[in-house]
Amino acid sequence: MNISRRDIRKQLRNQRHQLTPSQRQQATRRICEHLSRSPLFCNSQRIAGFIANDGEPSLDPLLALAWSRGKTWYLPIIGLPNINHLWFGPYIPGDSLAVNRYSIAEPTVHLCHTPKPWALDLILMPLVAFDTRGNRLGMGKGYYDRTLKFLRHRRHWRKPRLVGIAYEFQKVESLAHQPWDIPLDAIVTEQAIYNTRKHA
Repeated sequence: MNISRRDIRKQLRNQRHQLTPSQRQQATRRICEHLSRSPLFCNSQRIAGFIANDGEPSLDPLLALAWSRGKTWYLPIIGLPNINHLWFGPYIPGDSLAVNRYSIAEPTVHLCHTPKPWALDLILMPLVAFDTRGNRLGMGKGYYDRTLKFLRHRRHWRKPRLVGIAYEFQKVESLAHQPWDIPLDAIVTEQAIYNTRKHA
């Protein structure tokens, strides 16, 4: 019997919330270690991450490494209520952050100082579920898909690379691909890196 996307979200979010702080910290460390050795991270200069919310893995160790290597780190900004896509604001540890309408912290920079998404090298994306073909199930708001829809028309020069960040238990056998979905280039969990595309 097929499980609805809504039920998958509910089940995996509940499972995520049941992790102990120690389990979450250990998984976070392993995820960031995998990423730190990946060419996707090492060869990228402008990287967008996210601040962990709703039990997601934290990228704080990777942010510290990126900063020490002179990379530029960005965080998503929701922006105005009726816009429904993302901006990416530069972030340095210690910068002030504001809480948006989803209770997620984001940079307070003016939107005119944010780069176009295609100017980024790598976007690390939160998710609720994934499959090994690169399909991603998010929270259902569609912000990343709308922001990155230009990638559906790219065949050769594909930037930014998109990497999902997840716990291993968030892997499912198959997710139905929707016309508006933007597939991931890779997914990183505490156990593995799942490469879903050939990188140039």
